[in-house]
Amino acid sequence: MATGIVALLGQGIAYSASLALQSAAFAAADLDWRYELVDVPPSELAAAVEHLRQDPYRGANVTIPHKVAVLPMLNALEADARRAGAVNTIRREGGRLIGSNTDVTGLRAALGAAGVEATGAAAVVLGAGGAARACGLALSGAGVTFVAREPSRAVGLPGTVLSWGDPTWQALARRADVLINATPLGRQGEMPIRPGGLPLSGAVIDLVYVAGGTPLVRSSRRLGLRCVDGWSILLAQGAAAFQAWTGREAPLSAMRAALPPGAIAAAGELDLQ
Repeated sequence: MATGIVALLGQGIAYSASLALQSAAFAAADLDWRYELVDVPPSELAAAVEHLRQDPYRGANVTIPHKVAVLPMLNALEADARRAGAVNTIRREGGRLIGSNTDVTGLRAALGAAGVEATGAAAVVLGAGGAARACGLALSGAGVTFVAREPSRAVGLPGTVLSWGDPTWQALARRADVLINATPLGRQGEMPIRPGGLPLSGAVIDLVYVAGGTPLVRSSRRLGLRCVDGWSILLAQGAAAFQAWTGREAPLSAMRAALPPGAIAAAGELDLQ
């Protein structure tokens, strides 16, 4: 049996590149640890979290749709997780589970790479789930409009909330300093906004990662917009999660090398040190 296991808790997660990313990190750090994908429906989340309290588990990542629901199942939250109201990383200390949010770390790095100063910026965030909540914290000081398919899920978000069906958000996106896609749209080739609605001169950040880039990323780059894609954010948040579990500096070279060839250059845009 491996001396350590880290799980990814989510639903419909076979696409995840975190398995390759963290497996490469553990190997480079000479850790006898294993990363595993645990596809768990919401009704079974509490039981899955309880399993993390026992050996050989060292912690977990949390992804769609559990980043908010997992909060009350943990013993403590670090500051970013508490302020964002979402968790994407759990570390185990004895029988206690501590939640953190390394998505915020990744998004701050992405904003820096895109040349966006959050204070005073006009931002449009597509989504209202756990990833959008991390965006809200990373964009502290900005004027943020969140676009939600289910506005009832947006309670507590730090900004204005518009329904996806409200046409005014696309005009706001056109004038935005930064547009962030925090939905899963793009994973199956969807375009969350028409190309003509992209920012005139602002930046675009897409949390979704696919080989060759999402339609949003490809369109943004064709238009010459500053753009950071989901591969970059995956690497940044994954490096922070590795450090949370192990207490060691992440082996970035090995983690970059585990990404698809087309993603390595983009991931290199971020300052992760």
